[in-house]
Amino acid sequence: MPDLPATQHAIQFVGPGELVHNRSKPVPVPGPTQVLLKVEAVGICFSDTKLLKAFTGHPRKGEVLGGLAPSALAEIPSYVPGETPTVPGHEVVGRIVAAGAEVTRHRVGERCLVQTDYRHLPTAGANAALGYNFEGGLQEYVILDERVIVEPGTGERFLIPVGEEPSGSAVALLEPWACVEASYTTRERGTLRAGGRLLVVVEAGHAVVGLDELVAASAPASVTRLAASDGIEAIDALAAGTFDDIVYFGADADRIEALQSLLGTRGVFDVVLGGAAIGRPVSIDVGRIHYDLVRWVGTPGASAADGYANVPATGELRDGDRVAIVGAAGPMGFMHTIRTAVSGLAGLDLVAIDIDDSRLVHLADVAAPLASARGVEASFLNSRTTQPEPGFSYVAVMVPAPPLVTQALALAGPRARINLFAGFAVGTRAPLDLDDILAKGAYLFGTSGSEIPDMKAVLAKLERGDLDTNVSVDAVTGMEGVREALAAVEARTSGGKIVVYPSLPDMGMIRLGDMAERLPGVAAELRDGCWTRAAEEALLATVGAPAAASGPAR
Repeated sequence: MPDLPATQHAIQFVGPGELVHNRSKPVPVPGPTQVLLKVEAVGICFSDTKLLKAFTGHPRKGEVLGGLAPSALAEIPSYVPGETPTVPGHEVVGRIVAAGAEVTRHRVGERCLVQTDYRHLPTAGANAALGYNFEGGLQEYVILDERVIVEPGTGERFLIPVGEEPSGSAVALLEPWACVEASYTTRERGTLRAGGRLLVVVEAGHAVVGLDELVAASAPASVTRLAASDGIEAIDALAAGTFDDIVYFGADADRIEALQSLLGTRGVFDVVLGGAAIGRPVSIDVGRIHYDLVRWVGTPGASAADGYANVPATGELRDGDRVAIVGAAGPMGFMHTIRTAVSGLAGLDLVAIDIDDSRLVHLADVAAPLASARGVEASFLNSRTTQPEPGFSYVAVMVPAPPLVTQALALAGPRARINLFAGFAVGTRAPLDLDDILAKGAYLFGTSGSEIPDMKAVLAKLERGDLDTNVSVDAVTGMEGVREALAAVEARTSGGKIVVYPSLPDMGMIRLGDMAERLPGVAAELRDGCWTRAAEEALLATVGAPAAASGPAR
């Protein structure tokens, strides 16, 4: 075991809205199945602010309910469910500096990109994740257990080896870029779930058409049928989250609103109007579209099969798409804009929409040359002063505000795909005009997090030189500036990502635009105002050595 400091600097969330900079958190010694990662860089995410607000109310702060025995979880010092203080930070790069005697898949010295979304470990409301119910990267050292960080079934590692060439910031920011990638590449389901649970609800006077066709193509294990005459009481008698598919023949808004709670994770709700009209907006839980991956499809016609036929294979862009990104100048919108600009697809027309002129100027400075070089028509507009022309075939929503979902629907054209990328909390209702959505054949979808293949895909882009994640860096900070960084992210005053260097405990936040005044030697290493590896090296050399210990060695 190498010499390690006894204590370290760490950012801890200790309660709702309560953050401390712990300057003497013990550095844990890895157990037999554990590795100790020395953290190199961490990106700040809007999700960190949601955890700080909700704390125990966040679905990923709950106890792990399966996938690993309670006795094994008790052996992991970084497992911190419930009211136990946690260390946030899930956009992480680090190096393995120690490993237990029973570790077989990892070795000391490896530099790793960290995948943090443990979908094989369920909680009551979601799944486990690093930076939530397992301590994250906003500390100098973090323990990870090999029983957690090797994916069951595939054997894939959650610590993905990465070379020495990219900067720490570039690697850490692969995690949010992977979340963006996942929103385009995640497979959508255009059939009933084979072997799943199907609920069929029929209003009086509505013919049942197309159901046999769906069942024949992909047979569910069980089918439950309700008629309008059964009343709301029959719906209330069914358990929430019971069904993988709900096919509703009718146009009663109250019934639709009552039925949606019965849809399980990754469930599909198919509304078959049969020529009728709902007549008013329907209050739909858009948070579940994002976090639970539920989908709403349907048709103004009579056949249930037509709703599923509108489902695209993925949420990927297509040649000739007219793309609107709502909230484009924020950190995640920035990434969506850059991805669209460099996609290589033919005939794209990109409109980046925001309400902050200064952030739009910064976005245009970076994205416009990339788009122009690839033949993408790109424009950048403030929706407070200029209204975009509707008719978009792809609309991405970056800000978790229900009125912006309504705006996205108004912008959407026929068969548009509407990506609700923003992290709406589960339970967030938006009044959606389902009559209009179904008439257009529009498809609403959303994703949360990423998986190992998404991480590897963006890592490959970085290594090939197809993607420079550093273009999204807006500010850098040490541990002392994390509180300011979180406030900037929550207030949406940051025009890009904020990168934390845990080895710099006393450094506050510095925006790149202020770097020439604050640290001119570091500013000299920027390239066209963008963060670089040379700038990172200059920062670490100027402000403090990355190997500095926080406390006396053991």
